[in-house]
Amino acid sequence: MKEVAKILIADDEPFIRRSLAFILKMNGCEVVSVKHGREAWENLNQGFEPDILFLDVMTPQFSGFKLCRLIKEHPRLRNIYVIWLTARWQKADKEKAESVGIDEYITKPFSPSSIVRRVREIIEAKHERSYG
Repeated sequence: MKEVAKILIADDEPFIRRSLAFILKMNGCEVVSVKHGREAWENLNQGFEPDILFLDVMTPQFSGFKLCRLIKEHPRLRNIYVIWLTARWQKADKEKAESVGIDEYITKPFSPSSIVRRVREIIEAKHERSYG
């Protein structure tokens, strides 16, 4: 990647956190990984401003819905690109996701190469918007 992407992963499944962090670090990303939404919110409030947040919809202590709403309502954080990781995706989930400002969703299990490709696309688009 041309620009180092800063990534925050919030998922209560250790295997998902480790595997996602591994593939992203191997591709030059700076990665912070936490177990749940509350830890993600604490990192964000302590000044970590990721480009992308991979967020489990059903994370304990803060649901993905609640955390996404807080991020999208926050002036400093609203531009974080939120990708929900979910094992299920139904019409009701989509409607609720749209109401809290989700940017995108990826279903589990996911392809490591598609994750890396998507991160590159998001970072390149962000770079183009910033520098024309």
